[in-house]
Amino acid sequence: MKDRIALKPLTNLTLVDKVEISITEYIKNNNLKVGDSIPKEMEFAETLGVSRTVIREALTRLRTIGIIDSKKHKGMVLSQPDLIKNFEKVIETNLLGDRALKDIFELRLILEMGMVDLVFARKTDADLVELTEIVERMEKNQPEAHVFSLQNEVAFHGKLYEMSGNNTLKRVQHILLPVFKYVHDYKLLDAKTYKYSKKFITHRDLLNYLQANDIKKFRKGLALHLEPHFERVLKNSEF
Repeated sequence: MKDRIALKPLTNLTLVDKVEISITEYIKNNNLKVGDSIPKEMEFAETLGVSRTVIREALTRLRTIGIIDSKKHKGMVLSQPDLIKNFEKVIETNLLGDRALKDIFELRLILEMGMVDLVFARKTDADLVELTEIVERMEKNQPEAHVFSLQNEVAFHGKLYEMSGNNTLKRVQHILLPVFKYVHDYKLLDAKTYKYSKKFITHRDLLNYLQANDIKKFRKGLALHLEPHFERVLKNSEF
């Protein structure tokens, strides 16, 4: 058996980094839950052998991402972090590079294909009525169904996310809109000249599959409908 390479110690960690890791390990090792209290700053400082200033900075980091909260008469307690809110803060900085934007755009495609079962399991008659109205507005305002329109995409696919009944999915879709717009403004294959390898599936087609409760046709149709996007991420090395 080939000898394994030994792990090297983390020498570039600051004291605050190490304290933050120690506190998170304390939370995990003690199986603490939301609402449980944690030691005071002084207790952590004495146990870890560091100043309260270092402890305070480490706790501030955890408080910023929503892991710790301060409660009257209880001191510091564990809280349930809002993962999507933290994700949203990162997106809003507009500091993501092309590689990260590509990864996030691919995530959108993965989510959309993966939520089909939820959409079919939870769709209602009211959902289908609203989706029909969306498609009819599209067809009225843009007869050329094969031409990409960001506004149409957001309206139709946003409704699908809503129909999934998954609140996290809905929030993620909303956060991804700026990324989606950036990608299509600067990276999109020319939608007017793009040639689909197979039959182009319109929003009307997808709606018909939903109304007919045909999940197989819908899943296949959605993949064909998203073909230009998959083509872009799989074959365009510059994106």
